[in-house]
Amino acid sequence: MGVKWGRMGRPPLALGTSGTIRCYRTDGGYRARALTRDYDGRVRTVERNGRTKTAAETALKLALRDRARISASGHITGDSRVSALADAWYSGLAELSPVTMEAYRRRLDAQILPALGQLRVRELSAGVLDRHLRAIAVNHGVATARMCRSVLSGMCTLAARHDALQHNPVRAVSPLGGRARKAPRALTVAQLRQLSATLTYDDRAIVRDLPDLVNFLMATGLRIGEACGLAWTAVDLDAGTIDVRAAVVRVKGRGLVVKKTKTDTGARTLVLPQWCVAMLRDRAARSHPVEQGRPVFPAPLGGWRDPSNTQADLRDAFAAAGFDWVTSHVFRKTVATLMDQAGLSSRAAADQLGHANTSMTTDVYFGRKVPATGAAAVLEALSHVP
Repeated sequence: MGVKWGRMGRPPLALGTSGTIRCYRTDGGYRARALTRDYDGRVRTVERNGRTKTAAETALKLALRDRARISASGHITGDSRVSALADAWYSGLAELSPVTMEAYRRRLDAQILPALGQLRVRELSAGVLDRHLRAIAVNHGVATARMCRSVLSGMCTLAARHDALQHNPVRAVSPLGGRARKAPRALTVAQLRQLSATLTYDDRAIVRDLPDLVNFLMATGLRIGEACGLAWTAVDLDAGTIDVRAAVVRVKGRGLVVKKTKTDTGARTLVLPQWCVAMLRDRAARSHPVEQGRPVFPAPLGGWRDPSNTQADLRDAFAAAGFDWVTSHVFRKTVATLMDQAGLSSRAAADQLGHANTSMTTDVYFGRKVPATGAAAVLEALSHVP
């Protein structure tokens, strides 16, 4: 009898080395990507973009070279390249959502590294950063410049911890201007009722399963990703509660991902108004939620619902109903407004919405969060909502 050999696994990369560079076509050119095994034993992905395949590969090779120098010494110095500092900072972001990680990666590749990547860390002065951020604000908008400022601040804080910089120079950069923020706009109870009723006569909205979803957003103030990521296993119809523990996000290169909530404030248990419980009972009877992990609000063709596509569907439905200014986020503002008008505390509103703090009042201890925020009683005013 012959010996049957099993398939052997691929040998791991040696410490401080990188794997094969692979290039992928993107909308703006090429992305070069390689796996590298740092001196802590963890394998991480390093990637760089370029207008041509050669440019992307060259940028990646330089990044891997500078990264290896930092990894070998475990220390960032004033002579380290900003590109290597960026990699060290980015690889340490373990607790952020995939959406945030992707947004930071875009800002690094599109704005920060092309202009500052080959500078030495010691050359990151307040003047250099101020001019860089102002150019971004002019060419790409204030919002993009503010995110770049956050990224650069994190990088410079890391450099200061390694004594590569005496202080964080981003703190000395002048404030980035922009339009004054508009006052939050919320729906009244009468408008909520009108919108809910109108959607029940919209055939397209019904086909897209929007009426129940909108009523659920009215009843909870959940983020659209949290609503799309709610599974029947997180719903307790007898207790009239839901456990908010995850959200659906779209990650570049991976598609839809159900991301578990890692923060204490994001993970919460909410009491539902009785009319919302009745609506969910009807859905449960129609959808047979006995299948483990099945979403409460699935996509029309099944599976998890894409928050971005759902936002587009909601915009169409709201515009047809005469509420073209409404977005899913307006329901969060509305729930908070109704709670405030009912005399509930800003802490209770923050707990309902999953905020870490009250923003306009004061930071508080997370342990004060309670399931019964009082929102359910307030939102019973919508009891006739279908």
